[in-house]
Amino acid sequence: MPASDTSDAVLLEELRALGRADRIGALGRLTGGTLADVWLITYTDGTQVIGKTVTGAPPDLFQAEADGLIALRGTGHLATPQVLAVTGRLLLLEALVARDDSERSWEEFARDLAAAHRSTTGTKFGWDHDGYLGRFRQVNTWTANGHQFFAQHRLQRYLSEPAVEQALTVADRRAIERLCDRLPEVIPAMPSVLTHGDLWSGNLVSQPSGRITVIDPAVSRTWAEVDLSMLWGSPRPPAAARFFEIYQELNPSPPGWADRMPILHLREHLSVIAAYGPAAASTIDQVRDILAPFYPR
Repeated sequence: MPASDTSDAVLLEELRALGRADRIGALGRLTGGTLADVWLITYTDGTQVIGKTVTGAPPDLFQAEADGLIALRGTGHLATPQVLAVTGRLLLLEALVARDDSERSWEEFARDLAAAHRSTTGTKFGWDHDGYLGRFRQVNTWTANGHQFFAQHRLQRYLSEPAVEQALTVADRRAIERLCDRLPEVIPAMPSVLTHGDLWSGNLVSQPSGRITVIDPAVSRTWAEVDLSMLWGSPRPPAAARFFEIYQELNPSPPGWADRMPILHLREHLSVIAAYGPAAASTIDQVRDILAPFYPR
């Protein structure tokens, strides 16, 4: 086994408990995780797996992530890494490869996501249990009304976070409340679907075949456009333009969907402010731009 240090002590301890610590040839820390320490574990026979650890993680964090991956795979349409083991301190996953950004892969991913959304439509919003978006608990209390669910559990829930209270002014908070009151005017009534919930481009990798594969979910049943807004608002390659074209052909949104993307992306912006407070200056500016119609005139 390679030499260890304090940074991988939890990883090795959990692997030993799982009986997976023998014949480890190398441990390598991967970049890109905003919350977790992500490890590539290579065994002497060449087998590789991914291990995730989080310092001070809530005890149900990894189980919620594993449940989300299993639910998404269970649609029969989305590729996810296989969950190999889950404990309170470690999530062990199938190792995959960097995202294939070819136009073909993005087109196929559009077909996968559209099929997953179409096959899971319903009337209730929420999930069987709460989950996590980063370090923040994602409240998934079952709600019959999509506007109420999004307002209460995806926007207003961040207003009590200390960093948000510090970063946003009274006028900003009132603008969010006005938006929530007017949400039925801004967002058309739509069914709930099973959503990934944190579908930014950084949470997409690929199978060796090139098939785009989702990781790090924050699942719930809510509007399909919530998933679209995460991709819309995150850095993406030029080939991803085909994703939105194909998706809209296969699972059309109500008219004006592109205009709604910034408002639906507010949930992500507020979670960033909750994590970084006033230091998230550019995000705060984006929030104020989105909220501009909801400030008093």
